[in-house]
Amino acid sequence: SVCKENKNNFLRQFFSSLSVSATIQKSTTTHAAVNGDMSVGEGLSEHNSGLEMTNENSPLTAAEPPSPFCPKQNGGAASPADESENSIRRKRSRKRSDTEEDSAWDSSYSHVLNFKHSCPEPWLLSDPGVMCILQVSADKLDSITAFPKFFNQSSYTKLASYRRAIFQALEVASIRAEKTFPPSESDSLEEQIKPMLDWAHNGFLPKGQEGLKPRENAAEYCVFPLASESSVLLDPIPPEFPPSAKRPRLSLCKSSHMCDYSCSWTRVATFHPLFEGGLCLTCKDVYLEISYMYDDDGYQSYCTVCCGGREVLLCGNANCCRCFCVDCLDILVGAGAANSARDLDPWRCYMCQPLQQYGVLKKRHDWSLKLQEFFVNDSGQEFESPKMYPAVPAEQRRPIRVLSLFDGIATGYLVLRDLGFKVDVYIASEVCEDSISVGVVRHEGRIQYVHDVRNITRKNIAEWGPFDLVIGGSPCNDLSIVNPARKGLYEGTGRLFFEFYRLLSEAKPKEGEDRPFFWMFENVVAMSVNDKRDISRFLECNPVMIDAIEVSAAHRARYFWGNLPGMKRPLCSSGMNKLELQDCLEHGRVAKFGKVRTITTRSNSIKQGKDQHFPVMMNGKEDILWCTELERIFGFPVHYTDVSNMGRGARQKLLGRSWSVPVIRHLFAPLKDYYACE
Repeated sequence: SVCKENKNNFLRQFFSSLSVSATIQKSTTTHAAVNGDMSVGEGLSEHNSGLEMTNENSPLTAAEPPSPFCPKQNGGAASPADESENSIRRKRSRKRSDTEEDSAWDSSYSHVLNFKHSCPEPWLLSDPGVMCILQVSADKLDSITAFPKFFNQSSYTKLASYRRAIFQALEVASIRAEKTFPPSESDSLEEQIKPMLDWAHNGFLPKGQEGLKPRENAAEYCVFPLASESSVLLDPIPPEFPPSAKRPRLSLCKSSHMCDYSCSWTRVATFHPLFEGGLCLTCKDVYLEISYMYDDDGYQSYCTVCCGGREVLLCGNANCCRCFCVDCLDILVGAGAANSARDLDPWRCYMCQPLQQYGVLKKRHDWSLKLQEFFVNDSGQEFESPKMYPAVPAEQRRPIRVLSLFDGIATGYLVLRDLGFKVDVYIASEVCEDSISVGVVRHEGRIQYVHDVRNITRKNIAEWGPFDLVIGGSPCNDLSIVNPARKGLYEGTGRLFFEFYRLLSEAKPKEGEDRPFFWMFENVVAMSVNDKRDISRFLECNPVMIDAIEVSAAHRARYFWGNLPGMKRPLCSSGMNKLELQDCLEHGRVAKFGKVRTITTRSNSIKQGKDQHFPVMMNGKEDILWCTELERIFGFPVHYTDVSNMGRGARQKLLGRSWSVPVIRHLFAPLKDYYACE
């Protein structure tokens, strides 16, 4: 149900049910509508990054948006023991490790305690200016006696709102069970709640479940004061969800005039890259931001068709990472299509099924080319074509001089040497000591490290230069739309892009210098359209999107800006590329999947599929990918990161931040017409 209520009365109703949500659908959303001086982020997150949802920043302009700006849902919830297999398949549930990186997003709402209510009465508003809009699934509730199972220590440690909610719930439970606790010597919430937590974890003894049942008159022991006479009376809660704004479509014959997906807007700006039909300008921007956004389980965060969706169905094909929302299935494919898909196990999505029309949904026969064209032709701004340099005669070519910013584990140097380039100078800016160790050991001191990019001055560039190639990829933490706490391009690590721009401007040939000069900047695809266009405006060119899946055994979609020759040419694999996971494994190990999803710095990115399987079988058991296998997937030599006694986790972090070697080979190869090679 969707309801509007006063925050305190919401908690009162919530705790009187004393139920813990076993799982929360991926579709669950929580928003705060704010008046006056109230905090925008209240009720959303402990971060000060809450955003008011509008049609302009919503992933869906039609159905209720599952905002990418909100914290991840159901991060740590586990399914109840009696949940059916089909329910697990169709309702996404994710687990969150307590050891995840500090930069990971807030998972406070992965363990929100839900409530259900019958025949709701009008709500009293005692805090004018605050309304909560909450969507909950009433059929996924469990008894509070399951408290030890669903209690999340990570959220409890990090989030004050979570601690307050737990305290208030256990306070009501203690009143019902007539349980008393010794008075606390401290006024802090943490000290008061400690004995309550012990009581809850031990099974609410001595009365147990019987003592927690609600009394006939719950108002007698409600811990929240009744509203004052001046309270405002809100309208009764709507009995059901508002109807979806998506309209049933009979055909796509008007695709030249109407946005066929999500919003039915009457102005089409471009084609849909995967299915026949068009997208309006708003939906186009949403698709650019969201289409390469993935969750912890490796699946797309939102629907493949509309990049939104309240509830999504996951494709059962082991090598597919797509999902489709029930709205798109019921409206575009046909009424009841979602329920029919739920009954199939495994269900194959419409990108994996044979090429034919399903309702009005028809996959393009050339969708892979259209997808590339969709990103290449995203000319939010038009720029002059970059200067093209004529090839240098072989006898006049000289060794290349390179400035690498945010160098990582020296992927650029490795590729240049593999391609046979003579490297005169390779200046690398890097602050990670482990990354520097890899570069120093593996390249035997041929790289000159200069540490923090912010400390490099115009004088330094003049002393080290001139440079023929400037490359870099600033950290994506504050740019990636996956991170709801991101600070954007102008704050946090996002600002480091401007260091690249500053040093690129200094390294460019001065007026009158007639020599080839090339540069390349890389970053994540799943970034805000506004950030992407700001970067393009500074660099005066639009990016090329390249996914390493074409030349390796793993997905890795990235944007590349630059003036390298042939950047927009098709990505073609060669005989040396390891295209299948099996090709990357050690002897005696068997791949369960042909390819793997994007490998990040997080350990759980290794798991595959909706059931979170490890990708390798060895001696009849599932196993993780070994470090040597990860290196092969990225295209690095075996044991490339095996320095300084680094553990597996540290090595995966280095690889998770690195570039895909075959992709960089593809981009650097045309430079052989300009610089000396061995």
